[in-house]
Amino acid sequence: MGTKLKEIIQKKEISLDELRNKKLAVDSFNVLYQFLSSIRQRDGSLLTDSHGNVTSHLVGLFSRTTKLMQYGIMPAFVFDGKAPEMKWRETERRAGVKAEAKLRYEEAAKKEDIEEMKKYASRTTKLTKEMVEDAKKVVEELGLPVIQAPSEGEAQAAYMVNKGELWGEVSQDYDCLLFGVKKLLQNLTISEKKKLPGKLSYENIRPQLIELEPNLNELGINQEQMIMIGILVGTDYNPSGIKGVGPKNALKLVKEYNGRFDNMFDKLEWSKYFDFSWKEVYELIKNMPVTDEYELKWKDINKERIIKLLVDKHDFGLERVESTLEKLKKFGEQKKQTGLGAWAK
Repeated sequence: MGTKLKEIIQKKEISLDELRNKKLAVDSFNVLYQFLSSIRQRDGSLLTDSHGNVTSHLVGLFSRTTKLMQYGIMPAFVFDGKAPEMKWRETERRAGVKAEAKLRYEEAAKKEDIEEMKKYASRTTKLTKEMVEDAKKVVEELGLPVIQAPSEGEAQAAYMVNKGELWGEVSQDYDCLLFGVKKLLQNLTISEKKKLPGKLSYENIRPQLIELEPNLNELGINQEQMIMIGILVGTDYNPSGIKGVGPKNALKLVKEYNGRFDNMFDKLEWSKYFDFSWKEVYELIKNMPVTDEYELKWKDINKERIIKLLVDKHDFGLERVESTLEKLKKFGEQKKQTGLGAWAK
C-alpha cells in the first residue's frame, strides 16, 4: 500500500548521469511488483514462458537493471524477510482485493472486454517464492549484491544508506522516509513514458530525488513527527489511518500536538479504528529489525549462467540477451581504460 505523503514532500529531478558511479540500495519487492503490474500483454495478462512460468518481473529486472549498469550505476538488491505480525492484517486485506479482482477479470474475459481485463489483471499481482528466487539469481549472475533483510527490505535499505555504505534507496514507496532514509530515488526502474489514464497520450517520467533532511526542515518537523504523519494517514501496519485525515491535515496536527501524541490520538478516537495502540505501530517502524550480515561486492557478470537462466529456462531471445551483455562488457572495458576501476571495490 505505502504511506501517502506525496502531497507534502518536495522532490527534484535527477539524471542518470548524475548517479554515475553511485552505489544504490534497491527495494527489490517494490520494483518487482512494479514490473509485474506494468509489463503485461494487451489483455492485461502476465508474460510467461513456454512452461507457463511468469516472466514479466524478469523482463523488467533484466532490461532496467542493465540500463542502470550501462550508466555506471551500481545497484545492490535488498529483499524482504519475514513480514511483521502487524502487517498480516494488510496482507489479508490485499488477498481479498486480489480474489475479487480475479473474479472481475474472469467476467471481463468472458465478455472479451479488453479494457476491463487490463484494469483488473494488474490488481491480481502476486509475487511467489519461486519468482523471488529467480529474481535473486538474475541479480547474482549480473554480479550485483543480494542482501536478505530480516524483515522489511525498505528498513534494511535505509539502514545501509544511513551507514554511508550506499548513496540512496530506490523505491516508489514513501514508507522509506518513515524508516529515516536520507536519500530516496523514485522512477529509476520504471519506463521513461507512462500512458495517461483514459487517454492515448503519454507523459514523460523522470527520476526524482527526495532528501529527508531538507524536507523535514521545510515542513518544520522532526523524524518522530514524520512517523506520526505516516501513522495518521496510514501505513502497512495500520491501513487507511484515521478517517478524514490527509497528509496536510496530519502535518498541522503533529505540529499542534508536538510531543503530546497520546492526546492527539485520543482526540482523533484512535480506538474507534484500531484495536491496538498507536505506540505499537510507532515502535515497530522505529525499531524494525535490520542486520549487518551482508556483503557489498560488485563482481563480474556470468554470461553463461544468465543465458542458461533467461534463454534456456525462460525463453528469452538469445540475440537480445547477448546484445545487452555485450554493451555491458564494452562499458566495463571503457570504465577500466578511463581509470575508474572495476565493479568490485
